[in-house]
Amino acid sequence: MKMPWEKDLSKTCEQAKTFEQGPIRPPSEAGSLLLRFTRNCPWNKCTFCPVYKGQEFSRRSLQEIVGDIDAVAAIIQDLKELSFQLGQEGQVNERVLNHVLTDSSFTAHQRTVAFWHATGKGTVFLQDANSLLLPTDTLVQALEHLHAAVPGVRRVTSYARSSTLNRKSPEEMQRLRRAGLDRIHVGLESGSDTVLKMVRKGCTAEDHILGGKKVVEAGMSLSMYVMPGLGGREWSREHAVETARVINAVGPQFIRLRSLRIPSRAPLHQEKNAGRFTPLTDDETVQEIRLFIQSLEGIGSTLTSDHIMNLLEGVSGTFPQDKEKMLAVIDDYLALDDHDRLLFRLGRRGGALQSVEDLKNAHMKKRLETARLELERQTGRSIEQLIDEMADQYI
Repeated sequence: MKMPWEKDLSKTCEQAKTFEQGPIRPPSEAGSLLLRFTRNCPWNKCTFCPVYKGQEFSRRSLQEIVGDIDAVAAIIQDLKELSFQLGQEGQVNERVLNHVLTDSSFTAHQRTVAFWHATGKGTVFLQDANSLLLPTDTLVQALEHLHAAVPGVRRVTSYARSSTLNRKSPEEMQRLRRAGLDRIHVGLESGSDTVLKMVRKGCTAEDHILGGKKVVEAGMSLSMYVMPGLGGREWSREHAVETARVINAVGPQFIRLRSLRIPSRAPLHQEKNAGRFTPLTDDETVQEIRLFIQSLEGIGSTLTSDHIMNLLEGVSGTFPQDKEKMLAVIDDYLALDDHDRLLFRLGRRGGALQSVEDLKNAHMKKRLETARLELERQTGRSIEQLIDEMADQYI
């Protein structure tokens, strides 16, 4: 049965077959189909965040969202027709994908959908920063239309702010889950009210707990992002311990570490330059992460370090069984002497190393030492400055 808006949009989709996408997605949503339900961030005041600054937030209408979904569905239909022409019996497989990727007549949108459909992951990410700010009825209708119109959708995920989740009733959250919203990503950042206020996060630790519990109780998967280093040197211990307290209270399925970096376009950069914020060193950040993990109790969450901004990629696992293993990865790094920790940081930020074990390769170690000396000679700057610049390029 057609929805009231479908007839008006069909011609537009046939003509354009384009859909809007925002600027970012979580690393765990690599390969997901990106559909923009809202534009930019409704809060946009966090001092650590360089994204969306100067951009106005807006909610896209249901008609716009449905139009984009129909555009995706139309592209998939075209790909199936192409598949028959190529003798692939309607399957959007590797041969069809290669044809689309190598033929310049296909648009970027067609290539995006072809890659998504051919890989078969079926994951969809709703952009931008807080799609749950849309009215629940709008979200439900959009989700239902997505599942009905686009074949192969297996999981739908969105960012949401804890304060927004708190405004949704348990019944609304259940409706969204039944309509096909499977996973929520929440920027917890910190469980310390002192730190949250300092970085203008716009919510409290209690907001995080209440909002997180609503997601879990609705039967959705919850990812909470933690930002080691966000309290600076002054509030490092409180940041670690209080963040663990919030995580323990919520029990999200995933804890995702995103170590603080401060690009020049983030407001926190000015705070640092004015001496009002003292960033942690890499080693201090690692020590803070150790305290955080040590303080996590009574949860079954999986912790991941799935971003190169994290120095130690190997700090990952599921609680409680992998807790000691994660602490051991940290202790192996901290046990290195000053020189080897410097070389590891250079190798990690330069993309040459993944783990401390990699540093045990004598040839690799010699290469890193040679690179260190050459970089300092060529630039006339300290290796610490250069390592920081390497890390910042991944923001």
